[in-house]
Amino acid sequence: MKRILLPTDFSDNSIKAISYALKIFKNAKCKFYLMHTYMPPVYNAEYLVGSPGLIGLGDVMQETSMTQLEKLKSRLEKEYNNPNHSIVIHTAFNTLVNEVMETVESEGIHLVVMGTKGATGAEEILFGTNTVHVIRKANCPVLVVPPNFEYENPLEILFPTDYEIVYKQEKLSPLLEIANEHGSQINVLHVSTGYELTPDQEKQKKGLEKILGNKALFHDVPNNEIIDAINAFQSKEKINLLVMVQNKHTFMERLFIEPVIKKIGFHVTIPFMVIPQF
Repeated sequence: MKRILLPTDFSDNSIKAISYALKIFKNAKCKFYLMHTYMPPVYNAEYLVGSPGLIGLGDVMQETSMTQLEKLKSRLEKEYNNPNHSIVIHTAFNTLVNEVMETVESEGIHLVVMGTKGATGAEEILFGTNTVHVIRKANCPVLVVPPNFEYENPLEILFPTDYEIVYKQEKLSPLLEIANEHGSQINVLHVSTGYELTPDQEKQKKGLEKILGNKALFHDVPNNEIIDAINAFQSKEKINLLVMVQNKHTFMERLFIEPVIKKIGFHVTIPFMVIPQF
């Protein structure tokens, strides 16, 4: 049974992400962990020593969190009514990132699905601090769903890569499971650096071809910025899901820390799954 963590702040954006998870895995046996974390807005040393004005605040927040989770759980069970799915609720006095990390470890979570707030620009995605930290620290794949995304089956998946890593079947299983379930085509995108592939890259490419089999089409595009290449590919092909591996060889780190990214514009209006380092 697949165990999927669904953090929520009860916003429309997080509900959209939860809805996406329930739909994309509708035929899979899943246990969903509906999680909300809370921290008093005045959380500091005074809270820890029991300031008279703050006594009981944690209990009130916990009760409110639990009530909202129960309400959301009932709504989801009624709306989706899927015998393949079970939903458990989880509330915690903790930061979101810490609680996600702890729950992934303690419950053996296979995937985290969460929403992210959009940038001011209509088509640009700007990952919030929590999303960035979860992606960086989680030991399982993280699937981020952008605001206002209307569900569509992931028939076309884009998988950018530079062939700089040794691909492993078990690490790519989240991608393969989605592709198998939905009959997806995986578009492997390699951006040329102007040089031939090295022997190691050729070897890694062959390994990837073997793992993905007939589900994949391999594309090579001319020397370009990787983000520009992704944007250009999406403008020509109807892509429903973007999947990448986070590792030191790819541009994933730069994607989250370089201000230039905001200037270029990472035009992702589709769900984006990040698989942790191999």
